[in-house]
Amino acid sequence: MFSNSNLHKSNRKITDVDTKRFVEGFQLCDVDKKGYLSREDMKMAVVMLFGYKPSKSETNLLMTNYTSTNLPGVPLEPFVTLMGRKLSVEDHFEKTRRIFNAFDAQCRGFLKLDDFKRAFKLVAPRLPERTVLEAFRMAALMQSGSEQKADVK
Repeated sequence: MFSNSNLHKSNRKITDVDTKRFVEGFQLCDVDKKGYLSREDMKMAVVMLFGYKPSKSETNLLMTNYTSTNLPGVPLEPFVTLMGRKLSVEDHFEKTRRIFNAFDAQCRGFLKLDDFKRAFKLVAPRLPERTVLEAFRMAALMQSGSEQKADVK
């Protein structure tokens, strides 16, 4: 009845603010003012709007339906539609996964205290170590029902 991938997705309504952001992103990435985004421009637009670099297959998917022999890229109107669709079905947990992956520098699939310290040192260098330790302990406590890798030495 429900697919696992749809459980964490919502159909968010696209606002005028979102549309304006997409148009501004398009204009910033269309550096040569060609009236369309090339493959590289599209990657930069996704980075700018969603905070991650799309994979080759995702870029292919974004480009395929809107490139033609007349135009080697995606023009503004289809771009806004594409980005609206992308935003409307964005995974609720995608941002959390990206943050986790940024913390998980060793790609272990779990976080140790050193990972927390390293990440917080980069984003909040003046944060007291005690606060970082408390954040780590809280995260470890919230991980209920599974083996905890709380390295609190």
